[in-house]
Amino acid sequence: MARPEKHRKVFTPPRMYGFKPFGIAICESESVILHFDEYEAFKLVNYDNLSQDEASDLMNVSRPTFTRIYNKALQKIAMAFTEGKAILISGGNIEFDKEWFRCRRCFRLIEGMENHIKCDGCNRYGPDELVSIKDEISQLNIEE
Repeated sequence: MARPEKHRKVFTPPRMYGFKPFGIAICESESVILHFDEYEAFKLVNYDNLSQDEASDLMNVSRPTFTRIYNKALQKIAMAFTEGKAILISGGNIEFDKEWFRCRRCFRLIEGMENHIKCDGCNRYGPDELVSIKDEISQLNIEE
């Protein structure tokens, strides 16, 4: 029997729900599901320029596990680019180290309710304009 999978730490949720290929209508395109932990592994190595050792420590997983997550992300991104598929970011066994919110109107990410200020261009200001990323993830959870 396999050991239960540990939660992978994700520090910042993605600013978007995914990407779609330019020149192909989204309704005509298949999609690839990139899990949040795969997104985080890809971001830590390629955007934050961390080594896989440093990134595995941050995500609270072993180095071999991190390498598997990272390679899976690369494979999915390459498939999407090569085959013209959309990338949807959803799912995975993750936990955030802080509570995150997204503005329902401008989609800005807010780290903790205490950091909430009125967004430029938003007509109203209050807690009802924010949605918890945890709630958003559970509503958008798309399975492969």
